[in-house]
Amino acid sequence: MAIAFDDRPSSSPDIERVWRSHSDAVNRMTSIATAHWTLVAWRAGREWLVAVQGPETGATTAPVPPETEFVGIRLSLGTMLERLPTDRLVDDGTEFPDVSRHSVRIFGHTMPLPGYDSAEDLVQRLVRAGVIVRDPMVRDVLRGWSPDATARTVRRRFRSATGLTPGLVRQIERARQAAMLIGTGAPIADVAHDLGYYDQPHLARSLGRFIGHTATELRTGTSSQLSLLYKT
Repeated sequence: MAIAFDDRPSSSPDIERVWRSHSDAVNRMTSIATAHWTLVAWRAGREWLVAVQGPETGATTAPVPPETEFVGIRLSLGTMLERLPTDRLVDDGTEFPDVSRHSVRIFGHTMPLPGYDSAEDLVQRLVRAGVIVRDPMVRDVLRGWSPDATARTVRRRFRSATGLTPGLVRQIERARQAAMLIGTGAPIADVAHDLGYYDQPHLARSLGRFIGHTATELRTGTSSQLSLLYKT
């Protein structure tokens, strides 16, 4: 295996998932689409690097460097960096240059490196410092509620906070759910029907765009290794 993942949920309303991984060989993996942005730290040798990775609107092939440790904090939809709106990070990311073995400087605030067991403490500190903010309208929109604002304001705030439209967020999450179900043996026709796809070709197109593999590859385990995929 090129890279092994551990992941866990979080009780923090600002964190969607915390994960860590370790690569043991040079290889490549399929990085599947995600509507969330992630604060990620990785160590190669003795050097630590820290970056923010924005939402990914499609599946891509990513290299896996050997003997590298990663820790990622995937933020909840609607949670964003106050000075770097998520719409500027779509299919992109940025590194923080001021990193030591124990800390990172994020927009003028010195913080401990992201840790698998200390993610909530780090995010809470970033919230208190005003570095991370959350727009509750995003949650309301995704729940189907009608915010007390004009449609134009809702679109602008949703895109600023997530980088995406509500429709694209739902498409990405549905494709991830379909991949999970197919990988655990659910009949492909049932998955297409239960998740609201028009037909199996519609499901196939969605999997190709957002997951990067066919239903057959997911079912038989012949797909290349996927990035973090889990039940929400």
